[in-house]
Amino acid sequence: MVDRSTLAAYDRDAAVFAKEWHEQPAPVDLHGIIQRFFIAGGLTADIGCGSGREVAWLNANGFPAKGFDASDGLLAEARARYPQLEFTHAELPDLDGIAAETYHNVLCETVIMHLERALIAPSVRRMLEIVKPGGILYLSWRVTTGEDQRDRHERLYAAFEPSLIRSELAATTLLLDEDVVSASSGKRICRIVTRKP
Repeated sequence: MVDRSTLAAYDRDAAVFAKEWHEQPAPVDLHGIIQRFFIAGGLTADIGCGSGREVAWLNANGFPAKGFDASDGLLAEARARYPQLEFTHAELPDLDGIAAETYHNVLCETVIMHLERALIAPSVRRMLEIVKPGGILYLSWRVTTGEDQRDRHERLYAAFEPSLIRSELAATTLLLDEDVVSASSGKRICRIVTRKP
């Protein structure tokens, strides 16, 4: 499950985080990747949807999407902002209630670095499991070098090598693998897009 201190921070300050995210520049780099690789018209899951910004964009751009998050505070923000869209509580790595091979596209944007290192690989396996055969999985995470770190909100940023993720995706077709600065947050992130066999 998501680190408890991280989850407490998101629940406690959900309105503050939501305001910050919605005031950031639009993540045009992420949107371009989605339009390039995701299956148009395909059912899409946003794992770690936060306050729903990307779920709204996905639905408006031809990717019927549902949002999932571990933070009830952030889910409340998402439902208040987008009452017409669907948001559900679910936690990595289990993602209880989501059947295998349900989604054509799965998006997980800057979430897995909030997991304890031992839970990252099982979370990647579980997200791949809910992708339909031939479907697309997008993963990104904030890069932390050296030791795990916590920010001033006590959110965990786990330090791990991209090889941890790549090894879990060895049976898939890697479509994109990059280390870049996010157009939205301005933070260094790794991104992987892969197609399930």
